[in-house]
Amino acid sequence: MENTLLDTNTTYFTEEHEVFRQSFKDFLQKEVVPHIEKWEETGTIDRFIWEKFGEMGYFGLHYPEAYGGMELDFFYTVIFLEELQKINSGGFAAAMWAHVYLAMTHLNKEGSHEIKEKYLTPSIEGKMIGCLCITEPFGGSDVAGMRTTAVKDGDTYIINGSKTFITNGVYSDYLVIAAKTNPELGNKGMSIFVIDRDTSGISSTKLDKLGWRASDTGEIAFDNVVIPASNLMGEEGKGFPYIMQHFALERLVMGVNAHARAEYALEYAIQYMSERTAFGKTIDRFQALRHSVAEMASEVEMCKEFNYAIAKRLNKGEYVVKEASMSKLISTKIADQVIYQCLQLLGGYGYMEEYPMARLLRDSRLGPIGGGTSEILREIIAKIVIDKKEYKPAT
Repeated sequence: MENTLLDTNTTYFTEEHEVFRQSFKDFLQKEVVPHIEKWEETGTIDRFIWEKFGEMGYFGLHYPEAYGGMELDFFYTVIFLEELQKINSGGFAAAMWAHVYLAMTHLNKEGSHEIKEKYLTPSIEGKMIGCLCITEPFGGSDVAGMRTTAVKDGDTYIINGSKTFITNGVYSDYLVIAAKTNPELGNKGMSIFVIDRDTSGISSTKLDKLGWRASDTGEIAFDNVVIPASNLMGEEGKGFPYIMQHFALERLVMGVNAHARAEYALEYAIQYMSERTAFGKTIDRFQALRHSVAEMASEVEMCKEFNYAIAKRLNKGEYVVKEASMSKLISTKIADQVIYQCLQLLGGYGYMEEYPMARLLRDSRLGPIGGGTSEILREIIAKIVIDKKEYKPAT
């Protein structure tokens, strides 16, 4: 479906961006869409598509040329995220962006040159898939309350513990994992490691989810997993600030995802309303429905414009943890409301699986939960706004 609802924003996107958007759209329609139903059913995304993404350079948009990336500005990433939301598989989209913007971000920012050559380059090529393991069965949004430990033993670390709700947690080739190296120091005793999937002592279980059916979300157990000390990324004990630093990116990613899927739902509903007749006229002529659409379009546009402004600041290297938290909090809430209402506009058809709204509704519901719940985000924003707390980037 073309971008008929809202005009392309020339403030943020150049002609080159729009050429990229069109080619990526075409790629998704040709290479991804024909397989979506199968992947939604099986919960397994075939490996060939990762390599096709890699061949096209889609995993390297903002990564260094030294490791096979393109070092493009952040608005290429925004386009990548937006178009992935418009093929109606939140699970497929999540598998892609969790690889690129969760796992690979840590490799790029904290990994040594050797780690980057071993993991980042093949990740950009689509030959290796990564996952980021932070959330724990007893921890949830309480990152500092992590129980997984990494005990130094000579030139190795021994890892014990478990992680859950990990996107790409079953089929990935490597895991970026946070663990406590000095548990007595609380969040100051946390470190980040990269681990090969086939290391002895790692087991994973696939979780059955309400939505995001195409993605493999796993619970992972680490039972005396021995890794080389060289697999430590960055400095020991700096894991918590590293994680916090990247949360701004993750939250903005989820905010952009939210406005894009809400826009997709609205465009679909408007198209449906222009074709569906009742009482002798198309239902887009009924004032109550028109005004509902007007309000939704206004809310989506406000989220979108805000998210673009934050993306521009992130692109300039600004620290936008407050704004990114606001983006995720409000954009995911509005996306859920808009998609719920769009389903209503389709009437009985909205409830049918052959129409996109039922899956959209399920997939969207993860927005206010994953990557920091709305409740946690409200508290973080309250600390910034009321208590004048300043979150600083890791030095």
